[in-house]
Amino acid sequence: MTGRSIPAQGGVTDDPIRIGTMLYTLVEPHRGHQVAYNRWYERDHFYAGCQIGAYNFAGARFVATAPLKGLRYPADGAGGPSPLVPDPQVGSYVGIYYVLDGHHDEWNRWAVDQVNVLHAAGRMFDERDHIHTGLYRFEWEHRREEDGVPAELTLDHRFVGMVSVFVEAGEGVSPEGVGAWYRDEYLPSVLPGTAVATVLAFSPLPLLADAPGDVPRSESVDQRVLLLFFLDSEPHGAWDQVFARQGEAVSSAGLGQVLWASPFIATVPGTDTYTDQLWSTPAP
Repeated sequence: MTGRSIPAQGGVTDDPIRIGTMLYTLVEPHRGHQVAYNRWYERDHFYAGCQIGAYNFAGARFVATAPLKGLRYPADGAGGPSPLVPDPQVGSYVGIYYVLDGHHDEWNRWAVDQVNVLHAAGRMFDERDHIHTGLYRFEWEHRREEDGVPAELTLDHRFVGMVSVFVEAGEGVSPEGVGAWYRDEYLPSVLPGTAVATVLAFSPLPLLADAPGDVPRSESVDQRVLLLFFLDSEPHGAWDQVFARQGEAVSSAGLGQVLWASPFIATVPGTDTYTDQLWSTPAP
């Protein structure tokens, strides 16, 4: 779905509430530090590093428990590990933030300056690794029902589950072509009757040169598409129908390859829920 008309309220017409860009940050806490990491992130960094910034209008966190990580693909094996997340067992927490359309540059400059200030003040957390942190431009949305949850409300709606799918368009295929196939063919055929309510698509943007050095840079990402699937229930129920063979469907259509598909569930703010379920072997 593309065209959306938002009525003016109180004479304000210059800044309609639309997603322009997104920050997606996938992080792995060091074993034995997962509770401290979770508390630091949700009680300090979630706000001090992002939410207090102008134009950052929504944010949410999701977690991948060990059973959910077991569904991820590609995994080590004949096809090799994912070039995006080399170890399928890392990347336990993801934070997602929406930035108001038309204000990416202002927000991005503030965000980098703010994180550098927090580093200097000792308000960062060393016992964790950035697995993938990227900025993305919002491209389109697809809803299971026409009057379903719109893109801008997907984080505040507090969906139970979320699945991230990174696709790399193949040679001679554009990201727009990948998106057209998803919207016109794949999603209409698999979403009806499932827990997947809303799907958002994004394209990558560059990080600023002075972004913190612990944030890894990715090269040659122009051909990538990031899809976020928001679910009314935990991903297990929809996995076989919507996700398990999605990589094969992308390849069979001659569009490219799924670089990484991973299910998550929403965190429970203010609690340590799931911190003891991140890995298949007990953490210290």
